[in-house]
Amino acid sequence: MNKKSVIAWCLYDWANSAFPTIVSTFIFSTYFMQAVVQNTEQGTALWGNAMSLIGLIIAFISPVIGAIADQSGRHKVWLFFFSFLCILATGGLWFVRPNPNDINLALILVSLATIGFEMATVFYNAMLLDLVPKTHVGRLSGWGWGCGYFGGLVCLLIALFLFVMPDPSILPLDKNASEHIRATFLLCMIWFAVFSLPIFLWVHEKKNKKTWNMKVVFQGLRTLKNTLYKLAHYKDIARFLLAKMIYIDGINTLFTFGGIFAAGSFGMSQEEVLIFGILLNVTAGLGSLIFSWIDDFFGAKSTILFSLFMILIIGFILLLVHEKVWFYILALSLGVFLGPVQSASRSFMLRIVPSELVTEFFGLYALAGKITSFLGPAILAWVTYMYQSQRMGMGTILLFFVLGIILLFLVKEPSASD
Repeated sequence: MNKKSVIAWCLYDWANSAFPTIVSTFIFSTYFMQAVVQNTEQGTALWGNAMSLIGLIIAFISPVIGAIADQSGRHKVWLFFFSFLCILATGGLWFVRPNPNDINLALILVSLATIGFEMATVFYNAMLLDLVPKTHVGRLSGWGWGCGYFGGLVCLLIALFLFVMPDPSILPLDKNASEHIRATFLLCMIWFAVFSLPIFLWVHEKKNKKTWNMKVVFQGLRTLKNTLYKLAHYKDIARFLLAKMIYIDGINTLFTFGGIFAAGSFGMSQEEVLIFGILLNVTAGLGSLIFSWIDDFFGAKSTILFSLFMILIIGFILLLVHEKVWFYILALSLGVFLGPVQSASRSFMLRIVPSELVTEFFGLYALAGKITSFLGPAILAWVTYMYQSQRMGMGTILLFFVLGIILLFLVKEPSASD
């Protein structure tokens, strides 16, 4: 195990986690609803529809590009391209003013950034198996998620104390134009760019003589087609991808609308949402680190099932409370189990996937996380709009956890030596 490469790999999670933390969950999503759209229900519906469209796009392109990358052997090139797309589009969010006229600009930029983030993750995940043996993937996967949550935490702290809270502003920022909020998107851009550098400098790909040309593209597409046919022979992989497709849709929807729910249903200000995000990253990061060992010792499937069950129970109670203090207590408790679901899912996939098709199968893994990803936000947006109730909309997420738990019981977990 090359320690330098492992550190670089974990640092990428530290780097890219600034995007879902700052943009998707706690700052931009809330800013979009409160300042740009200026209407809770309409903002929730627009955000949900945008996330649905993004999910469909990623569902179509992720397995195809994963297959092409396996054929060309140039994973870092793709990782760089999509990381750069996310970084550039995130920086562009600075130009989204607190004005309904900028709604379309906001949705276009956040869509491009999200596509870049999700596609880069396909290649980032696939690199894990080159760094450690399968017996240690649960540990490293958990360390990566833990680094990500703490990276998001530090970035949020800087955003809160340097940009959002100071009054008057430490920096020459016009609060009437929400520049103190918009500056956090520039912070996110710089954070991602700087801390992602080590993975491109320190992690080396295995040499592959194949070059990029149209022949490689068609070969990649043929390989993907064959893999989809062969998936029938990998029954446990197929069952797991089906289960993951359902429960991760619930997780992603929960992340996407967490800040919006806090602001809309509990009347939290931008500063309060930020503080909540900081505390949530602490509990989620600790959960990822603690469960990384449980994953290797007790199995990824048990880790996922237990975590999903706890999220389901806590989430149900959370929808019933109205006091802000109970929201904090329950939501932060729920956060402990969010990271383990994601990290254990990644390690489970690495344990059962054929090593020679790891990137291609992680394209399918991304597909399983996105092919129905439009459903969660779409259903939530539709129910919220129909009943004019965020709580009713958020309640639909619980159905994804119930179905995911049922389907996961049908999957056989391989032994650590497999």
